[in-house]
Amino acid sequence: MNTEPQSVDIPHKPSPHWIWYWAPVVLYAGLIFYLSSQSYPEQFVPNFLLKLGDKALHAMEYGLLGFLCYRAFRHAAGTWCEQHAVLLAVVAATVYGATDEWHQAFVPFRDSDRWDLATDLLGACVGVAVWAWIDTKRAESADMRGAH
Repeated sequence: MNTEPQSVDIPHKPSPHWIWYWAPVVLYAGLIFYLSSQSYPEQFVPNFLLKLGDKALHAMEYGLLGFLCYRAFRHAAGTWCEQHAVLLAVVAATVYGATDEWHQAFVPFRDSDRWDLATDLLGACVGVAVWAWIDTKRAESADMRGAH
């Protein structure tokens, strides 16, 4: 008979500071929705950003959303989400981009554009990849400090 205590695999619970990670996602998604509801959203965008062009703005907008989603999935959504944060963040940002394009089809003087959605996907991929790389480098640096 085995008398050693059995280890129990306790699932990782989300961070108690989940609001620190998820509030920016919700607030930023709300800002995107608000701007998409405007017939002339360019009036809310600084001129120097307008010079970059529509597609660059979409890429930056969804790069930031992807980064925020990655951060939330990675640090405040449980073990499974932490392990799949890259995929979940890209999918979440892209699905939100698709719903945003659909929403714009109903806003006067706006239209839905599949190339905007493609740019949203690209931006989300870049934003998530950059932050995942930074996260990896931070972890490696912390491991090296702990090894000494």
